[in-house]
Amino acid sequence: MARRGRLRIYLGAAPGVGKTYAMLSEAHRRAERGTDLVVALVEHHDRPRTQVLLQGLEQVPRKEFTYRERVFGEMDTDAVIRRAPKVAVVDELAHTNVPGSRHEKRYQDIEELLDAGIDVISTVNIQHLESLGDVVESITGVRQRETVPDEVVRSADQIELVDMAPEALRRRMAHGNIYAPDQVDAALSHYFRPGNLTALRELALLWTADRVDAYLQRYRSEHGIRSTWHARERIVVGLTGGPEGSTLIRRAARMAAKSSGSEVLAVYVSRSDGLTSASPRELAAQRTLVEQLGGSFHHVIGDDIPASLLDFARGVNANQIVLGSSRRKAWQYIFGPGVGSTVARESGSDIDVHIVTHDEVAKGRGLPSARGARLGRSRLITGWIIGIAGPLLLTLAMPEPSPGAEFASDVLLFLSVTVLAALTGGLYPGVVSAFVGSLLLNYYFARPTRQWSVSEAHNVVAIVVFFAIAVAVATVVDRSARRTQQAARLRAESETLTLLAGSVLRGEDSLTALLERARETFGMDTAALLERDPERRTWSCVGSVSVTDQARPLNKPDDADVDVPVGDRTMLALSGRVLPAEDRRVLTAFAAHAAAILDRQRLKDEAGRAHKLAEGNRIRTALLAAVSHDLRTPLSAIKASVSSLRSDDVAWSDEDEADLLEAIEQGADRLDQLVGNLLDMSRLQTGTVEPLIREIDLDEVVPRALTGMPDVSQVQLDIPESLPFAAADPGLLERSVANIVENAVKYSPHGQRVLVRASTLGNTVELRVVDRGPGVPEGDRERIFEPFQRYGDTPRGNGVGLGLAVARGFAEAMRGTLHAEDTPGGGLTMVLTLPTARQTARTEREAAHAPGPRGR
Repeated sequence: MARRGRLRIYLGAAPGVGKTYAMLSEAHRRAERGTDLVVALVEHHDRPRTQVLLQGLEQVPRKEFTYRERVFGEMDTDAVIRRAPKVAVVDELAHTNVPGSRHEKRYQDIEELLDAGIDVISTVNIQHLESLGDVVESITGVRQRETVPDEVVRSADQIELVDMAPEALRRRMAHGNIYAPDQVDAALSHYFRPGNLTALRELALLWTADRVDAYLQRYRSEHGIRSTWHARERIVVGLTGGPEGSTLIRRAARMAAKSSGSEVLAVYVSRSDGLTSASPRELAAQRTLVEQLGGSFHHVIGDDIPASLLDFARGVNANQIVLGSSRRKAWQYIFGPGVGSTVARESGSDIDVHIVTHDEVAKGRGLPSARGARLGRSRLITGWIIGIAGPLLLTLAMPEPSPGAEFASDVLLFLSVTVLAALTGGLYPGVVSAFVGSLLLNYYFARPTRQWSVSEAHNVVAIVVFFAIAVAVATVVDRSARRTQQAARLRAESETLTLLAGSVLRGEDSLTALLERARETFGMDTAALLERDPERRTWSCVGSVSVTDQARPLNKPDDADVDVPVGDRTMLALSGRVLPAEDRRVLTAFAAHAAAILDRQRLKDEAGRAHKLAEGNRIRTALLAAVSHDLRTPLSAIKASVSSLRSDDVAWSDEDEADLLEAIEQGADRLDQLVGNLLDMSRLQTGTVEPLIREIDLDEVVPRALTGMPDVSQVQLDIPESLPFAAADPGLLERSVANIVENAVKYSPHGQRVLVRASTLGNTVELRVVDRGPGVPEGDRERIFEPFQRYGDTPRGNGVGLGLAVARGFAEAMRGTLHAEDTPGGGLTMVLTLPTARQTARTEREAAHAPGPRGR
C-alpha cells in the first residue's frame, strides 16, 4: 500500500500575521536541503515580500476556469500529481474553488495529494474553522463564508501557530504591508479593531493548546504512561464538602499564581451509594469560588476516596494535590489512617501532596445534625403499641405448642409483628418488639416450655436470627426516614439559598423585600435589621417588617427570639418562635445579605449626593466662566457692528454694511448655538431628554445636520444606500452629528476634508467622522466628552466645550454610544453607534413577551 503524505498546517490568529511568509520560508529551507518541492498554489495578494519569497521555487502553472465571463486560476491537482514532488506548497486550506472544479473545496484537492503520497504544507486562519463560525461572527460581525471542518485541521501531522500582537498587526496594516492603501482605513475601523484581534488571538491560542493537550493525552495512553509529566502545573484540590474547602481552594490558587499557565481543578469524590456528609451549600459556594479564581470543579463517584482522587489526578496529568488536615478526632484514627495519609503514601514520586491546616482540624466530622426521623407523633405511638402489645396479644392468641409443632412457624409469626412495629415506629419500637418477642418465644414456645432454657440448638439459632432480622429491619427503616428528612431539609435550604443568590445577581437592593422574605421563610411574626451606635452603645432599627400592625416591635436584641449578628454593629433579629440551631445556617446568609444591602444603599446615597454636589459646583464654575467670556464674545461683536451701523458720522458703503450685517448674523448664529448647547446640557443633566425613537435613514438625516455649517465643502459623505434603517430620534441625531462634524472641521488642517462614513456591524449602524487633525492621546479621550472641556490650545471664544458632551448625551439617550479612536496615519475618528430598527423591534418584542412579576 502506498505511503500517505504528511500534512503540515500554519495556523494564523488573524489575516496578515505571516502564515504564507512562514510557509514559504519553510519551503526555502527544505529546498536548500535538497528536498524535491514545488509550489502548487500560493496567493501572494500583491504583497511585495511574499512575491520575493516565491522567487527561486518551482511553481506549477494554475488551471484556468471561466466563470461569469471572468477567468480564474485554481490549483491543477492532476499536474501536481503527475509531477510527483516530495512536498507541495498549497496556500489557503479553506478556499472554495470556482464552480466547474473537480472539488468544491481546496482541502479536498489536498486530500488527493496526500493520498498520492505527497507531503503538503498549507495555511489556514482560526476564523475559518467551521466550529468557530458563530463565535467569530459574534466577535467581528462578519460571517465567514469559506470554512473548513475542524477534523481536517486536527488530523494534520503538524500544526504551527503563527501569532502576532494586535498592536503590531495594526502597524503592519497601517504601513500598507497587508492591504492596499485605499483599504487600510476601512479594515482598521472594522475587522482589524484591537478588541477583535485580541479575541481572535485568544481563540487561536486556546484551540492550539487543546490540540496539544489532546495529543499529549493520546501519546501517554498509547504508551501506557501513568506517571505525571510536568508539562505545566496542574493542581488538584480535594474537597470533602466541609467548611475548610474555601481555604484549600484559595491556597491552591496562590500556588498556581506563582507559575504561568497553571491550572486549578477542584474535585469532590462522593460514594456510589449516595450517602454523604457533604453540605450542598458548602459545595455550591466552593464551586463558585473555584470558578471565580479561574479553575474548574469536578464531581467524581467512587467508594475508595484516596484511589479515586489519585486516579483523577493522574488522568488529568496533575503534579500536585492539595488536601486539608483531617477533621477527625484522635480516637477516630482507630478506623484507619485517613484520606490525606493514604494519598500521600500512594501518590508516588511524580505527584506532590500538600496537607494544609485550617480552622476545622480535629473538630470531628460526623453527619449534619437533623431533627430526628420525623415519623410523626401518631406513627411513633402506633409503633410502640404494636412493638409491646403485639407480641403479648399474639402469645395469648396462639395455642399451647404441641409436641410435634414447628418452632419455625411460631418464629415467623412473631417476626411479622416485629417487622410491622419497625416499619411503623422505626428503630426503638422494632428493637423493643424483637426483645419482647425473643423472651416470649424462649419461655412459651421453645422446648422445654415455660423455662428460660432451650434444649434444641436449631431453636437457639432461630431466636438469634429472629432478633437480628428485626433489628436490621428497624435500623434500615430508621436510616431511610432520617435520610429522607435530611434530603428534604437540604433541598429546602438549597432552594432558599438559590432564591437569595438570584436576588443578589439581579441586583435587588430592597431591604424591606429581603426582610419580608426572611420572615416568610422561617414563619416568624417580625423581622428587623438592628444597628448599634458604637459611641452611645444603643441599638436602633433601620428596617423592619411584621405580619400585622399589632406585632411586637424589635428595637434591641433582647426583644427578639432569634438574633444573628453580622459584624460588630449589625444584627438580624426575628420574633415569633425559637428556631433550632440548624436553621441558623440559612439565616446567616439572610443576615449577611441584609447588611450588604444596607451598606450598599448608604454608599449609593453618599455617592449620589457627592456626585451632585461636585457636578453642580463644576457646572456653576464653568457656566460663570462661559457667560463671562465665551458668551460675551459674540455679543461684543454684535454690539460693535450695530453701533457702527447706527453711527451718523460715518458714511458706510453697501459692501461695508453687508460685512457688518454678516458679522451680526454670524455672531447671532454663534450665540444661538452656544445657548442651544447650554440648554441641551441642562436637559441632559436634569434627565428631561425623552427621545422619540423611530426608523430613520441616515442618508436623509446626516445631510440635514450639515446644512447649518459655514463650509459644507470641507465634508465628504460616504453613506451607502443599502444601509439598514437605524432606530433613533431624528432631531437628537441631527444635533449630535452637527456637533461632531463641527468639532472635526475645527481641528482638521486646511485643505483636508472630513470624511463621514456609515456602515453596519452586527445589529448596529456605525457613523464614523474621520479627521486628519492632531488627534488626542488615549488617556485624554474620555475627558473631551465632559462638559466645558476643550482639548489642547483651542482659542477662547470658539465654544464653551459642550458640543461633544451634548452629542454623547443624545447618543446614549437613543440607546447608542459615542467614542473616539485613532485615525490611521494621524487624526481622530468619532464613532457614533446606533441600534438597527430590526434589532430594536426584536428587543421590544422579547420584553413584551417576558414574564412579569408574579402576584402572591
